[in-house]
Amino acid sequence: MAKKQFFFIRNVIFFTFTAFGGAQAHLSLLLRYFVNNVHFVTEEELLELNALAQVLPGPASTQTLVGIAYKVGGLKLAIISFLIWILPSAAIMILAAIWYSLLDQKQKFIEVLEYVHPIALGIVAYGAFKLGKKVLTNQISIFLCIGAFVGTLVLREAYVFPLAILIGGMVSSAIGTPTEETELRVRLFANINPKKMGYFIGVLLFMAMLGALINRTSPFSLPIRLFENFYRNGIFIFGGGQVLVPMMFTEFVQMKHYLSQSDFISGFAFQQILPGPTFSFTSYLGTLGMKHGGYGISGQILGGFLAVLGINLPGLILVLFIVPFWNDLKKITRIKHSLSGINAVSVGFIIAAFFMLLSPIGLNWIFLGVMLATFLLLNFTKISPALIIIVGVLLGYII
Repeated sequence: MAKKQFFFIRNVIFFTFTAFGGAQAHLSLLLRYFVNNVHFVTEEELLELNALAQVLPGPASTQTLVGIAYKVGGLKLAIISFLIWILPSAAIMILAAIWYSLLDQKQKFIEVLEYVHPIALGIVAYGAFKLGKKVLTNQISIFLCIGAFVGTLVLREAYVFPLAILIGGMVSSAIGTPTEETELRVRLFANINPKKMGYFIGVLLFMAMLGALINRTSPFSLPIRLFENFYRNGIFIFGGGQVLVPMMFTEFVQMKHYLSQSDFISGFAFQQILPGPTFSFTSYLGTLGMKHGGYGISGQILGGFLAVLGINLPGLILVLFIVPFWNDLKKITRIKHSLSGINAVSVGFIIAAFFMLLSPIGLNWIFLGVMLATFLLLNFTKISPALIIIVGVLLGYII
């Protein structure tokens, strides 16, 4: 058992440093590292955990990974995997924010890494292709996928993600057998742990109360208020990292003026070429938020880690709260039949994300060639995504 957990942690590290392209693209890598290379969970279990993460607020990739870790090694392995996953990219974003503020070297971050953008697009395309082959098996799933794709591209609003997920789940559930087992539902709710629900709500209320009670001139005020801000946003973010942009921009640029619009866009662009969770962008915002409040480098580092912990904590608590009785939960007929619709909608999100990310490239034939080469290498060879990324960095440095 210890050897299995060691190999699991090793694969978490590999996944952390090769996971480009956002939550949907990460799913293909989760399949590679935790189903295909070493059989930690079945493909069905992985897709079910991904569907669960799509339903819950918070970072889908993080919740899926934590759910797999919990199944393999319990709570301890889940927490270790969570920290390995979020800390590297969060630390890099904190350093980026400090470098921005000290040296004003924004553009230099992306010059050497310019070829990582089309490589990330190739990974996104590969994720859409692989997942689509598995879940788009009938007319209803194809219809739901197209609907999510069109809705995302046309509306481009945060509410599209939870709404599309809800509709997808309801449609596929309605088509399936609607019978629910009363005895199972009683046993399910009997298994609910009220302490975890108390943690979920209590952290938010406690931090909000502290932020209100402590005088705003106190050195403790801003860190507490920042943590509360990000924890609160983490409760309401559905659909993965795409929803971060409008919510974070509105609160921290337009309302609180913690950073400028150009700094916000530069930070988000830099995050897109990093492996790891999209939610690590919040560590950049927390760092600049503390700088805006007059804090030094140590305070800025604290703000960065408080932000990324705050945004991730609601999703972490929720997934650890649900996974222990997920095997019972998914047996309820309506929930079981909703999963295929949720996965179909997820494919639509991936395809829409691909086209939105493709738009800035335009007709740059070199970048399009790099993107196509990445897709073909991933689909027809066993070359690691990490090696492709390294080659992309070298191309950016040399050319």
